Amino acid sequence: MNKNIVVLGSQWGDEGKGKIVDLLTMEARAVVRFQGGHNAGHTLVIDGETTALSLIPSGILHDNVECFIANGVVVAPRVLLDEIAMLAKKGVNVAGRLHVSLACPIILPSHIALDLAREKSLGAAAIGTTGRGIGPAYADHVSRRGLRLGDMRNPERFTEQLKSLLEYHNFILQQYYQQPAVTLEDSIAATLAHQEALNPYLSDVVQQLAELRANKQSILFEGAQGTLLDIDQGTYPFVTSSNTVSGAISAGAGFGPCYIDEVLGVTKAYATRVGGGPMPTELQDSVGEHIAKVGREFGTVTGRPRRCGWLDLVALKHAVHINSITGLGVTKLDILDGLSELKIAIAYELNGKRINHFVSQAEELALCTPIYETLPGWSEITYGLTSWDALPKNAQDYLNRISDFLQIPIHILSTGPERHQTIIIKHPLT
Repeated sequence: MNKNIVVLGSQWGDEGKGKIVDLLTMEARAVVRFQGGHNAGHTLVIDGETTALSLIPSGILHDNVECFIANGVVVAPRVLLDEIAMLAKKGVNVAGRLHVSLACPIILPSHIALDLAREKSLGAAAIGTTGRGIGPAYADHVSRRGLRLGDMRNPERFTEQLKSLLEYHNFILQQYYQQPAVTLEDSIAATLAHQEALNPYLSDVVQQLAELRANKQSILFEGAQGTLLDIDQGTYPFVTSSNTVSGAISAGAGFGPCYIDEVLGVTKAYATRVGGGPMPTELQDSVGEHIAKVGREFGTVTGRPRRCGWLDLVALKHAVHINSITGLGVTKLDILDGLSELKIAIAYELNGKRINHFVSQAEELALCTPIYETLPGWSEITYGLTSWDALPKNAQDYLNRISDFLQIPIHILSTGPERHQTIIIKHPLT
């Protein structure tokens, strides 16, 4: 029986979705990115070799799988071509297997300049973007003045539209931010100059996905960033510029919500966050430093250090609700090995009152103090284990408590970066 599933982050991103997608892709026919841009990185470790992806779906390492970048993804043409070239050097052939929507908004050099200028102007109040132009590109798209990949098929018209858009961008850069203008030549070099190389990959992704579904082929939708960074449902304004939740698939890939069979929410066994914004369970002590060091908590794309803390079940329950998550994929359990005790947040205290629900208003969330439940840790090593029964009892109890609190099962447990270092309790696609 074919099934269509979603794999997405249920925290603030960086949950290890790439490994889970790569693992599940062995039972899928297609993998689809439906939002975000090259600000989202997925790291895959296969037989000791590491591959870092930022745009192309994680399923690309499987020869018989088709990969799609749908219209909800913003694309910098040169970045995409560089990633294709990187994979080619590794012996991964993407020709005929990678399909990019004609409707993808284009990231221009001026978008990057605007992104950097805005962050600089905010100073200490900066959101913590990656500076890759993602937000300004989405802003132009929503304002209906942006350019899309399909527009490059008419170079003359594209150039005229680009000139007009640059006038607007340069006015803001020079007059508001007091930053240098971006030239038309640089913008052409970053976009139209790559049209011929990109053309073989451009297609009508919505129609292709409809045909796959009609032929009863299993499709896996790969989320970028995490639920709590959703532009509408996250800790605004410390969020990303796209909708990261499962409902975004309908708009970002043109795939109806009733066609989704399973939603797998990926979460670390603890919590991390990159950039600004509130994080109730953040640890600024030796335990937090230990988790960051052992977990190698640095961004795939940016290299930025991640803030670390105890697992926040209040936030996770919020993610379960708004995504209709049917099962969990828990990663990095082995990072907790050796800790004498573990804590999980089961509620917050806000203005002297206990609250059991997540607060998405950043100002209020910053005032929330977590109410913890303490569980015993374990001294045994869980790294690389492939059987539930081989887990220490305290590790089993920790995972069972998470599942009981959220009232959903754990389907997959990752015990290391390699594909085989996984415990599959229930495979979402089989």
